[in-house]
Amino acid sequence: MAKWGNVYFVTGSAYAGKSTLVKNLADKYDGVWLGENYQDVMLDELDSNEYPNLTYTRDLKDWREFVRRTPDEYVAWIEGAARECERLELQMIPEIMAKPENAGKKIFVDTNISTETLKEISDVDHVLIMLADPSISEKRFFDRPDPEKQMIYRLLMEEPDPQAAMDNYREILRRINSQENYDRLLNCGFNVVLRDDNRSEEETVELAEKLFSL
Repeated sequence: MAKWGNVYFVTGSAYAGKSTLVKNLADKYDGVWLGENYQDVMLDELDSNEYPNLTYTRDLKDWREFVRRTPDEYVAWIEGAARECERLELQMIPEIMAKPENAGKKIFVDTNISTETLKEISDVDHVLIMLADPSISEKRFFDRPDPEKQMIYRLLMEEPDPQAAMDNYREILRRINSQENYDRLLNCGFNVVLRDDNRSEEETVELAEKLFSL
């Protein structure tokens, strides 16, 4: 039995289908859905000295500063935010498990917890890695209609040299979704599901069920 009981973790790379799978599994099993960045519910109360990366955008006065960062600065922020998210998740999940209304329910988490930590708190059949080709994020980042990505695109286009600003941001995306990061997740020891545009959502759920031993 998993060390964290009925908690099932999904992590991996961008555009791999993590959010969709977690939602579909929670719906199917009448479980608890902890979707992408669910820890943001705590954002307003975080101390910026303790959580400088998570509160960076909360306290940001000028979003032009956000898009002008170098790839090194951006990657350091992403990595720092992931570590801070992990701290919050490790605090929140036991509290969610302990709620009377969640007794006996399966909890499906789109998580930021590192694979190293997941090996300590969970079992192989309670963690799933989902991966998409590293190039997809760079090519399709601005195709998504969500307001944040469209705001970033607008800010890039408003820069004095829009092409240079876009080139810088695409380099950021390449760094975050690098082949090195892909290979590290691919070979981390947990079960892996690769993105397949010919596979339906229902088929992905069935595949995850087998790997989760549900």
